[in-house]
Amino acid sequence: MEPDAITALAAEAYVYGSPLVRQLSAVRACLQEGCGALAPSPFNDFAHADGPATPGTHVPFAPADLVDALAQLDLSGGPVRLHVPDTAGAYYVLQFVDAWGNAFAYLGPRATGSGEGDWLVVPPGWSGTVPDVVSGVIDAPTSVVSVVGRLACDGPEDMPRVRALQQELTLTHLGDRAHRTGLPATESGVPGELRFFEELRVWMADFPPAAADRAYQDRFQPLGLLEEGISPYVSAGPSLARGLGRGLALGRLRVEEAARRPVAGGPPGSWQTVPHLRDYNLDHLGVGTLGSPEWRIPDREASYLVRAVAARRGRWLPHGYEAVYAHTSRDSRGHSLTGAHRYVLRLAQPPPVRAFWSLTVYDSPGGHLIVNAADRYAIGDRTPGLVYGADGSLTLHLSAERPEAPEAAANWLPVPAGAFLPLMRLHLPGQPVLDGTYVLPPFARAPDRRTSADAP
Repeated sequence: MEPDAITALAAEAYVYGSPLVRQLSAVRACLQEGCGALAPSPFNDFAHADGPATPGTHVPFAPADLVDALAQLDLSGGPVRLHVPDTAGAYYVLQFVDAWGNAFAYLGPRATGSGEGDWLVVPPGWSGTVPDVVSGVIDAPTSVVSVVGRLACDGPEDMPRVRALQQELTLTHLGDRAHRTGLPATESGVPGELRFFEELRVWMADFPPAAADRAYQDRFQPLGLLEEGISPYVSAGPSLARGLGRGLALGRLRVEEAARRPVAGGPPGSWQTVPHLRDYNLDHLGVGTLGSPEWRIPDREASYLVRAVAARRGRWLPHGYEAVYAHTSRDSRGHSLTGAHRYVLRLAQPPPVRAFWSLTVYDSPGGHLIVNAADRYAIGDRTPGLVYGADGSLTLHLSAERPEAPEAAANWLPVPAGAFLPLMRLHLPGQPVLDGTYVLPPFARAPDRRTSADAP
């Protein structure tokens, strides 16, 4: 192939394959190093957070009212049984993500209820006998799967309940063969700039996608991505190496530009939401997923770029019907939000959700929780003592200093002294959130306090 053709094809390969490489690189890190605040854990075992995120967690945009649970499953040795405890109606979700980053199943109140149950997670092509005691079968599209858990927590006093649930959330390997202890190894000696293509080559072979995607990836044969055995990248010729390197850079730029592309505009201070960022899964829609047309991207090739953007923006975020996240960085006048000023967020109608909503503030651009004297890092419909208006409205107050009025202090969320980014999480959002008829209002800047020195 001509060098320019190799570059163009390599860029397409990056867009197509970067979700696989990102996902499995994250799996490898979770096995060996841990993930965020979670300690490393072997295949088929849960790692649990000690509690909701705090300023000491140091994980960007970590939730302050959910407790994370995470397990990496390897089904190469056979099925795994997952036991889910009875949460007595409390919100939780277990999201199943395959090696390509597709969320293909959910367990939780929306999908399966909050009662106790046992689920059999089976590898691709499995045809064994299903035990009578299980609640159902989860068919995994790939032999490695991430199970991403989020358990609602109402604060430190609620942690004993959450810890009891953590102890009951268990995995049991039922296969008749030993499962893997790590991911398939790539060839050593591949130059650093070609490592991406080597990982993509090996992992595409070990974790094949859906049939339609396999037909698409045949186009990458000239790049060596379908070669078996010895890696073609150990001693790649200069023309191939140069084309792959340029294509890698071009593909990354394409994804980064798409990720930075702003959501359709609105008035100053409008919140941005992307409820359909996860609609690229077109083939494996299992327990708890929705396969209706509004949740599926109609153009398969277009879905590859969306999938790559989703992998870059945030790993393991759920479909919009499970949760919608909204963020903004400006007030109603278009000015950046900063702790130097005070703001109010008047919700004429609180967000319509079937689980709960909460607002958390992070520093910008780091995305970390910042220590405050009130030790309050999220506010929402589960926050005790909120003061509602006679008309049912709710006015939240965001400022670095505690408001003087008791009603405002009850509805106060402390913010950092500098720039900050508020993030609204809407769990099990109602249809008005999903179709855009419910619109979060912008933050209004409140008058700055006058000191005695300012008095006339």
